[in-house]
Amino acid sequence: MGTDNLIYLEILEWFDETGKELVHRLPEKGSGEIKFGAQLIVRESQAAVFFYQGKAVGAFGPGRHTLKTANIPILTKIASLPWAMESPLKAEVFFANLKTFTNLKWGTRDPVAFKDKNLGLIRLRAFGVFNLKIVQPVLFINTLAGTQGIYTSADISDYLNQVVVSRFNDYIGEKVSSIFDLPENYDELGKGLAQRLRKDFSAFGLNLTHLYINAITPPPEVQQAIDDKSRIGLFDDMNKLMQMKTAMAMEKIAENPQGIASDGAQAGLGLGLGMMLPGIFSQQMHSPTDQTALTTACPECQNQISLDAKFCPQCGHQQVIFARCRYCGKNITPGTKFCPRCGKQVKEKTKEKICSNCGAKNLPDSIFCNQCGEKY
Repeated sequence: MGTDNLIYLEILEWFDETGKELVHRLPEKGSGEIKFGAQLIVRESQAAVFFYQGKAVGAFGPGRHTLKTANIPILTKIASLPWAMESPLKAEVFFANLKTFTNLKWGTRDPVAFKDKNLGLIRLRAFGVFNLKIVQPVLFINTLAGTQGIYTSADISDYLNQVVVSRFNDYIGEKVSSIFDLPENYDELGKGLAQRLRKDFSAFGLNLTHLYINAITPPPEVQQAIDDKSRIGLFDDMNKLMQMKTAMAMEKIAENPQGIASDGAQAGLGLGLGMMLPGIFSQQMHSPTDQTALTTACPECQNQISLDAKFCPQCGHQQVIFARCRYCGKNITPGTKFCPRCGKQVKEKTKEKICSNCGAKNLPDSIFCNQCGEKY
């Protein structure tokens, strides 16, 4: 580019050889003595921001542009004698890459807490990809890139990942009540989460073009519970099929009783079926289902209670967890000011956005804590 020469004018242009640079500065070593009449060439997929004497004085779109400064060849060097022949009229150009950056990954480093209406408090891992694009180059440079010579997608991916995960935790807590509903709602969850995140991205001059949820995975024990539930549903369908087959057989017997009487083999079959029917219907009417037999231990007295019980019949301990005392862990109902077990104040008065249950730091307007799932 020749920014240190005395005579020749500069031609400023930039090519992204890596495909990962969001912003690139020329001169690369820092500011330079860009001369009056220097030529700036901007491609269709780029935008250029010209900084002169520390201020952004112009933004340029595709095409060739002539830059105007007070740096005159040879004369400026002579006038810069008091500054050791270095002109104080510094300038630099920041190129912003306007292409869509794809396949940027997001995911939970640590499992996030989720309150399932059927399984209680569980921890979920989620991951996916998103695409972003610079739509306001000056805002992006001033808020994120700063004076860095090269700013890549890797420099911003960690922060954006934290934003996506925090918003994901809030959104899934509002829209989904059970993990059994997740697989069929991946598309809708991805679109809704992207819509909520666009405001966060736009604060930095970015646009979130697409966001995809690849998977939301519960712990192994919860996956086993999902498999067990699927098997129970399969057995219920088999029982219904047996009932239908039995009713159809009874209908055929009623339609042709004489044919059965004339054939010894069919008579034996009808007799055997008649003996089986009372047992089949009795089993369907009186045998308990697998779901009613599921029990769990009360966390207060350790007695076995029904899995869907809201209160323990032995000690009266509340099973539905609305909130826990951060001192002793006692389950407390909404609106409670003092813990019924230890007597300490439940609500913590704090100005910072810190979870009162686990102390984790979240975004200022988070609704659910990323670590324990408690709702603010």
